[in-house]
Amino acid sequence: MSAQTTEEAFEPPYLWPAYRSTVLRAPKQPLVRLPSEWFHTIPGPVYGRVPVRPEDADLTRQHAGEPLGERIILTGRVLDSDGRPVRGTLVEIWQANAAGRYVDPSDQHPAPLDPNFTGAGRCLTDAEGRYRFVTVKPGAYPWRNDHNAWRPAHVHFSLFGSQLSSRLVTQMYFPGDPLIPQDPILEAIPDPRGRERLVAAFDREVTQPEWALGYRWDIVLRGRDATPMEA
Repeated sequence: MSAQTTEEAFEPPYLWPAYRSTVLRAPKQPLVRLPSEWFHTIPGPVYGRVPVRPEDADLTRQHAGEPLGERIILTGRVLDSDGRPVRGTLVEIWQANAAGRYVDPSDQHPAPLDPNFTGAGRCLTDAEGRYRFVTVKPGAYPWRNDHNAWRPAHVHFSLFGSQLSSRLVTQMYFPGDPLIPQDPILEAIPDPRGRERLVAAFDREVTQPEWALGYRWDIVLRGRDATPMEA
């Protein structure tokens, strides 16, 4: 049996009993590897009929008023295994509002909805592989994984582009959050270095004086430094 590679050690297993949802959705049979000739490549990502606009990346300007909460800037680069920028990648985010509630009928957390915050945005990476969002820091929220379970503040990321064979989904966390050690989704990643790669870094250079705190988080698509992705 071959030793576990670094990249494999950063990927969470399909089944992790501490994360109750995986018990219901993890495959019960061995995975089937499909032949590569069944797939084809396309010259560029297909984003649908609605073009990506610069204003889509500012989640605080999507409504008549400003949302409540701590304004933040999220930025970073999408990189390949050699550290080269992956340009033209569609980066989408979604998150809870500052009170820890999503704009979703299934979210029954008794926290207030914000009429000026939908919690979703998107952008394309530039020539340097860089993305940038303006939003508000999401709040923690309870979930029924176990007794008195709370999810740490986090932002969901989705990536799609011509250099990706499929859509990739991951999550970004904030430094210093006391709930991080209790999160079974993070704990499912075997290598602690993989868990650390999901935590953004406060960046004083990104921070704008008297306006917003800045966080930097790079996303590495593959290789020994790859960012863990959701199965």
